[in-house]
Amino acid sequence: MGNKYRKPTTLHGDAGSRCSLSVVVWCLVGCVVMLHFYSLLFDRNEVGGGIQVRLNSRLSLTRELEKIEEESFFIPPPRGKRSPRAVKRKPKPKRPTTIIEEFLDENSQFRHLFFPDRSTAIDPMKMTENDDLYFYPGRMWLDTNGDPIQAHGGGILYVERLKTYYWYGENKDGPTYHAHKRAAARVDVIGVNCYSSKDLWTWKNEGIVLAGEQANLTHDLYKLNVLERPKVIYNDKTGKYVMWMHIDDANYTKASVGIAISETPTGPFEYLYSKQPHGFDSRDMTIFKDDNGMAYLIYSSEDNSELHIGPLTADYLGVTHEMRRIMVGQHREAPALFKYQGTYYMITSGCSGWAPNEALAHAAESIMGPWETMGNPCIGGNRIFRHTTFFAQSTFVLPLQGIPGSFIFMADRWNPAELRDSRYVWLPLTIGGAADKPLEYNFRFPLWSRVSIYWHRKWRLPDGLWIDQR
Repeated sequence: MGNKYRKPTTLHGDAGSRCSLSVVVWCLVGCVVMLHFYSLLFDRNEVGGGIQVRLNSRLSLTRELEKIEEESFFIPPPRGKRSPRAVKRKPKPKRPTTIIEEFLDENSQFRHLFFPDRSTAIDPMKMTENDDLYFYPGRMWLDTNGDPIQAHGGGILYVERLKTYYWYGENKDGPTYHAHKRAAARVDVIGVNCYSSKDLWTWKNEGIVLAGEQANLTHDLYKLNVLERPKVIYNDKTGKYVMWMHIDDANYTKASVGIAISETPTGPFEYLYSKQPHGFDSRDMTIFKDDNGMAYLIYSSEDNSELHIGPLTADYLGVTHEMRRIMVGQHREAPALFKYQGTYYMITSGCSGWAPNEALAHAAESIMGPWETMGNPCIGGNRIFRHTTFFAQSTFVLPLQGIPGSFIFMADRWNPAELRDSRYVWLPLTIGGAADKPLEYNFRFPLWSRVSIYWHRKWRLPDGLWIDQR
């Protein structure tokens, strides 16, 4: 009994002692591994700034971008006074006008809040120390000729060999009208504009790189038809620049995609054909080129009730037979897809015509799905700003390679009363932090990092930052 709890004094002689020897050996191995890991951390801290320095550097670069900025509206009372008796005599009191109705009303007294006049325009040719390289979401943005930029529903392509960014978008510099009484506001097809820049702030107009058709009534690009959301990617195998876009007729019954190609980023692009991908209707759409060179088409289908996604052919001029339905029954459009650390992310809008609505962020481990909806990514402003995506609609997300996890969110603030005066809302987007909300079926999916789009009245990119878009 007295020896039952005696501790062994040797490392040999029985199974217990052999077990003790194993424990000691594994402890020594563990110590060696820990020392090696520590040395790696130490070396990284000594060479090239180290992990901690890089983390601190990212925090310092993004601190201003991720600053939560509030916004407020003051709605004055109705003009003139009413007597209590006059109010009582009124059979039904008038419903208060909503902010969205004020936004859509070209005669609203609040219009200047959403569409500031030309006196506040971003003019790179007349910049001062106070506005150099600052983005002002919602203000008029002028090119190097002093004209408002016409690149709506567009996207950006970075050409490495030229060290130049190319911004493609719809030219809506024509009169806004309605084809019939219940039709949506529209502008005749003018074509796709291209702008070039070295800094994402100063844009040179490269002209119309895909022109509308003025005379041929049977052509997809005939002026009375619809050309929307052009996106361009480069095919490394063929050496061609390939443009995809939404093609439709005036009544939105054609619901197709159109394809055009060019030898150079500034065109001219040769229009090839249109088709309904996979045999389904296609409206709001985008294309995405992955790290391995595979490209994909993502489009709203089944009367905008769901999104479809599928790979393009090797030459990017068509779609393969593979297709997946995603976000079925969610009624999402305006997809803007991007990737970070092997995870695919997407921003979409609701379907409400020209009226702004709430954006949602989505994530997936595979681009073909399944996709998980994470919630509204908008941060700051105020409640109405967040529920209207800052009175704008997503069109593209551009990664900031100099700051991992940081991007530029590109959106259009549509002006249905005068579509040529629609504005651009560019804001910082970051990936990081806790999940937006508990996820349904989260036993099957990881807890995605929160996607955040931060409102700023005025912001700029950190000094010395380089940006790359595949």
